[in-house]
Amino acid sequence: MTVVSRPADTGPVLRADGVDLVRDGRHLLREVSLTVRPGEHWALLGANGAGKSTLLGLLGAVTHPSRGTVEVLGRTMGRVDVRELRSYLGHVNPRHAPDGPLRVRDVVLTGLTNTAALVPRWTPTPLEAQRADGLIAMLGMSHRAEATWPTLSQGERGRALIARALMPQPRLLLLDEPATGLDLAAREQLLASIDALRARRPSLATVLVTHHLEELPATTTHAMLLRGGLCLAGGPVAEVLTSDLVSACFDHPVRLVRSDDGRWAARAEPVPVTMPGDPADPPPPPPVATGPAA
Repeated sequence: MTVVSRPADTGPVLRADGVDLVRDGRHLLREVSLTVRPGEHWALLGANGAGKSTLLGLLGAVTHPSRGTVEVLGRTMGRVDVRELRSYLGHVNPRHAPDGPLRVRDVVLTGLTNTAALVPRWTPTPLEAQRADGLIAMLGMSHRAEATWPTLSQGERGRALIARALMPQPRLLLLDEPATGLDLAAREQLLASIDALRARRPSLATVLVTHHLEELPATTTHAMLLRGGLCLAGGPVAEVLTSDLVSACFDHPVRLVRSDDGRWAARAEPVPVTMPGDPADPPPPPPVATGPAA
């Protein structure tokens, strides 16, 4: 049987149906289903250990489910050459470390070879070099194109890694906590770059993992809330990102606010706090002694 690993021309970009993932007898994911179509921008949200990165590994053709079906770019996991299939995906991992002090332009070009360094005796075509320069410009990094990796800020590295992930011209971009370690200004620059990218590539689908609602780009269209490996809710953001559902997801009462520019913020509702050792009620004051007047 011929194994076809090229993306299908039609249909959803991603589809997970009744997926379980079990490791050492423990369910990391249980009965998770998800469909991502071209042009949709999903956020996977949940507390630490909820299963977000585990699910992203399945969607990125890195791991296989224990039960259920995962289709990536129209091809079913277990019936496809995952190494070839992954070459059609863009994966942004903020922990990626280039092999050596590469220039930004070189790091972006390694997105074509999916390596940590430039391949010896490999030279990009003029069209590929032009595409690298165009992506660097789109992400606001032209002035740093010749800078070496160790000299970049964390925010500059994040934007360079997005450009790298886009070099294979993927239909799907996976972003695993891309704002990790960024200060306020760098985070806002990164999110603005993601919004601009989505406007420039309307058919591109994206899945972004985070546990901070403040890190969601305004262009997010859909969301899934995960808790303990279970899908609590999934669908359009207006239906999923509500105060009640997010409170249940994080097991803490929060009030969700969406500003006029489309960004989200979560505010904790006040809850009574009792410190260890505090009495439940303060003791009554001692009685005032009374006696005969002197």
